[in-house]
Amino acid sequence: MRRAVAAAAVGNITEWFDFGVYGYLATTIEAEFFPPGPLSQVAVFATFAIAFFFRPLGGLFFGPLGDRIGRTKVLSITVILMALGTFLIGLIPSYASIGLAAPILLVAARVLQGFSTGGEYAGAMTFIAEYAPDRRRGYFGSFLELGTFVGYALGATIASVLPLVLSAESMSSWGWRIPFFVALPLGIVGVYLRVKLEETPAFQTLLSESEEREGTQVKDGLKLIFTKYLPTFVMVGGVVVAWNVTNYMLTSYMPTYLETTVDQHGGTSIDSTTSSWLQIAVLWLAVFIIPLLGRLSDRTGRKPIMWVGAGGLIVLGIPMILLMQNGSVPAVFLGLLVMGLLLICFSATGPSTLPALFPTQIRYGGLSIAFNIFVSAFAGTVSLVMSALVLSTGDLLWPGYYLIAAGVIGVVTLLFLPETANRPLRDSQPSAGSVDEAREIAATMHAAR
Repeated sequence: MRRAVAAAAVGNITEWFDFGVYGYLATTIEAEFFPPGPLSQVAVFATFAIAFFFRPLGGLFFGPLGDRIGRTKVLSITVILMALGTFLIGLIPSYASIGLAAPILLVAARVLQGFSTGGEYAGAMTFIAEYAPDRRRGYFGSFLELGTFVGYALGATIASVLPLVLSAESMSSWGWRIPFFVALPLGIVGVYLRVKLEETPAFQTLLSESEEREGTQVKDGLKLIFTKYLPTFVMVGGVVVAWNVTNYMLTSYMPTYLETTVDQHGGTSIDSTTSSWLQIAVLWLAVFIIPLLGRLSDRTGRKPIMWVGAGGLIVLGIPMILLMQNGSVPAVFLGLLVMGLLLICFSATGPSTLPALFPTQIRYGGLSIAFNIFVSAFAGTVSLVMSALVLSTGDLLWPGYYLIAAGVIGVVTLLFLPETANRPLRDSQPSAGSVDEAREIAATMHAAR
């Protein structure tokens, strides 16, 4: 179990390290790859968002493939593709050197990242969920999001430390490329850990029951996802929207919002260094809290913690954004902290909740397709949409309105979402973490009969 968690988490660190780096170096990327002008900021976030348009394609390709040939094989492919895409960004010459070829190559690298990510995160959720015992799935699943926040925090930390140790000239000419180069060795470590693991017990059981000794045929899996399991598909989408709108608001849009947008539209911004370190502090705090919430969800259930997250977005959406507009460091930190705590209510429970909703035969495919379609449509575009709305209206409260809408979607979804804590995965046998636990489960099942 420890090796399975490590393999999934390291791959996730690689994936989200890039997103952290891109968000925190958005101003540098704007100057490096785009011609100066009023729309250059929107262009940076459009390039960020374009990867999300390719995530559903990656989900459609890698998800059903993972249900057919296995989780470990596909996850080994996705992590190295993601690392390669990040590494390539570090190699692209600047706009001053090659003109429009620079943003075109940046878009190509982001497309590769988006396509690979389409199979990575949902596959990693599936992988850990199928390895974890029923009574500790929340705890072990939370380590996947711990990897997410470590990746974000590492990316943000490196992006913030480099300007302190390098001159402004060195940073703008070559220093900003260093974080992108770091992704490749991380990806190699992720591949090494994954190829050493056996397939998950649930998938091995599926293979043992298959005459072809392969998993679900792609066309059969897609048919099941969009017919019999369409309500499940929609429920997953509702959780994903509430969870990931908050995620990308905090990790991708807030750096630019705090450093430049607030000042441009009547608020009081804080300097970029202070902003970065406040957000880094929130991210590292989340790293330590997420496993505690995951363990708590094994005792109290997933839904009570999700209710806090969804309800909090509705009640606190506007107040937390107002706190970030007055230029006071304590107020900005409090606003970021509230947003981060509401986010981890989903982050700590989502990886154990969503895989449990689909059966083994279509778990990877169903989760990949649903997750990526809803992330791409509603969450990955957060920075682009917020930048455009604030620019066109001058209203700095748009992030708050967006978070409230995400909370409403979360509340409606939770009304229909089944509780998954301490229960087997859908259409699966109970899974125990020890011999004593297995005997206890067997005795309980025998008594029930």
